[in-house]
Formats: sequence, structure tokens, C-alpha cells
Amino acid sequence: MAAQIKTRERIVQASLELFNTQGERNVTTNHIAAHLGMSPGNLYYHFRNKQAIIAELFSQYESRVDVVLRVPEGRPMTVEDKTFYLEALLAAMWQFRFMHRDLEHLLESDPELAARYRQFAQRCLSHATAIYQAFAEVGILRMSAAQIEALTLNSWIIMTSWVRFLCTTRGDPGDLSEEMLRRGIYQVLALEGGYLTPDAEAAVQALYARLYVPLEQIITP
Repeated sequence: MAAQIKTRERIVQASLELFNTQGERNVTTNHIAAHLGMSPGNLYYHFRNKQAIIAELFSQYESRVDVVLRVPEGRPMTVEDKTFYLEALLAAMWQFRFMHRDLEHLLESDPELAARYRQFAQRCLSHATAIYQAFAEVGILRMSAAQIEALTLNSWIIMTSWVRFLCTTRGDPGDLSEEMLRRGIYQVLALEGGYLTPDAEAAVQALYARLYVPLEQIITP
């Protein structure tokens, strides 16, 4: 049983690597098997098709984001929490970047995954709203309920479309870097600029400087 679990994990990790560097559409189960030096039949013993591998990767991504998007219990929010959220989301985006790049194709190819993703999106929006509300309650942001709703939605749009934006401006799916994704996180933070309270301004400006990546490093001339 342990050997089977190890093989299954190897398939998942190899698939993630190939999807990220080559693009999910360009990778078949035969490519994955060859990459691992195993027969296609051995791969099919663990996963019936490529969609099953993608579903497993989505489960990992979903669990990771669900853990991150939580309001801390038993204490008020701080600017350090903002750093945590942004850095943790950046790490998840980078590790599972193929999902953001190929999202429409993935959902069109698998109705079950599409239904799971819709639930995931609704959950993320709900949790992100609660996080912004908590920042407003402690005086880091000054926002109305309508502004929180708009900021949550705009942040989600940037987060889920940033990788595709990079691919359209650079062309090569293997040409992405974590620094390029960091600029996407910066764009989310920049949306909050007009809502910062004076008490939070200095700390958040330091976070701006930490996340900023020059545009010429992002877009290919």
C-alpha cells in the first residue's frame, strides 16, 4: 500500500510540474508516464485519465487556499496579517499556476470540476469579504459594505486572471517566474490604496515596496 501511495504522489507531482512548464493542453498521460519512466498502464492503475489527475491537483489547491482565507480567531487583525495573506496566495498561485492559465479549458472539459470550482469561488469571495470587513473593523481600511464588496470582486478578478494576462503578453507558458506573479499580488494591494487609514499607511507602504516588480520585467516588448 505504501508503494502505491508513493507512486500516486509521484504521478501527481510530475503532472503538476509538466502542466506548469508546458501547459496542460500540451501534456498527455503518455507524456506523464514517460517522464516518470513507467508504463501508461501503471499510471492508469492510479488515475483513470488526465482529468482525474487534474481533479486531485485541484483538491490540493482548494485545500491550501481554504486554509489561508480565514479570519484569525481570538485576536484583531494587523497589517502583518495582510502580508501573510498576500504571500500565501502568491505561493499557491505559483505552485498551481497552470490552473489559472488554463482555467477556462479545464472547466469546459470537466463539468464536475466546473461545479466544484463554482462552489470554491463562492467560498473564496465570502471569506475574502470577511477578511476585508475585519481589516475595516480594526481601522486598517476605511470602507463601506458596498466598497468591500467591490474590492473583493476586483481582487478576485485580478488573482484569477493574472497568469493568463502574463501568458498573453509573453507567449511562452514556461517563461513565467514567481516575480511576475508577485506583481499580480501588488496589483491587488494597490486596489486598497484609497481606503487606507493614516495609522496603517506607513506599514502598508513598506509592503508595497516589498511586492513591487517593475513593469518592464513583466511585459515583453
